[in-house]
Amino acid sequence: MPRYVARQLANMLVTLLVVSMLVFALNELTPGDVARKLLGPYASQEQVDVLYEELGLDQPVAVRYAEWLGKALTGDFGESYVHRRAVSEVLWDRLANTLLLAAVSFAVIVPFSVLLGVLAGMRERSPIDRSVSVFSSVCASIPEFAMGVFLLAIFVVWLGVLPGTSPLTTSGGWPVWSQFVLPVLVVTFYDAGYLISMIRTSMVEVMRQPYVRTAVLKGMPFRRVVTRHAMRNAIITPFTVILLQLNYLVSGLVVVETVFAYPGFGRLMLEAALAKDIAVIEAGALVAVAVTMLTQLIGDLGYMALDPRIRV
Repeated sequence: MPRYVARQLANMLVTLLVVSMLVFALNELTPGDVARKLLGPYASQEQVDVLYEELGLDQPVAVRYAEWLGKALTGDFGESYVHRRAVSEVLWDRLANTLLLAAVSFAVIVPFSVLLGVLAGMRERSPIDRSVSVFSSVCASIPEFAMGVFLLAIFVVWLGVLPGTSPLTTSGGWPVWSQFVLPVLVVTFYDAGYLISMIRTSMVEVMRQPYVRTAVLKGMPFRRVVTRHAMRNAIITPFTVILLQLNYLVSGLVVVETVFAYPGFGRLMLEAALAKDIAVIEAGALVAVAVTMLTQLIGDLGYMALDPRIRV
């Protein structure tokens, strides 16, 4: 186990290095002049040239990448051209907001998906199974922006019981906790639809196994058969997929954060891409890749814990 973890961490470092090189190169090939965007269309060419020198954009790509990599290893990702602050400050502030939203959403998604998936799968083709299957299919088929608009129309426009935006401030008169309700609902419904289907399919397969049938025929209570024997084996297959949702919850909430004006990591990356804020894009890409690989590593370790055969 320790050797496997060490090997995966080494692979992660190599992957992050390759990703940093690719992102740096792609930013160079992307059309658009950074200095011209910062100064505006009416700036003179002399002003653009001066800003080019101040930003170090007149140096070769290899030199700039080496300088950036050396500073990045010390935690210095440069300065954001748009926010006029250190990238690390902007990035960690927005990332902290996204991690808070991700933690709340994950704490709702997992028990909600497991509960409905197990209820549907333990009695195949029952009314509960059919109802849950329809519900999960509808949730998975509705895009995030459509789900957000639908919930806004109900809880904001019609009922007026929730705020329409989530700036995480109390200036609008709404408490901060209420600003999490709609984003969490959108993420939960959209993400849970897929997870419920996976858990339900895995549960159906486990309930068809001979050892489950034998336990029922021997007189063991059905609830005990489900909770003691079927559930653990049914969760093994979807476990990795459940943990991979952390990657989506950290770097994939661009639509949700934009719809509700939530100051998160995904929205920051969108704004940086539109403004060609290279320093933020490069640092954000590394964070997104690191989260993805750490999630996969945790998923592999959890899979080994649930299924001892994988360790061999």
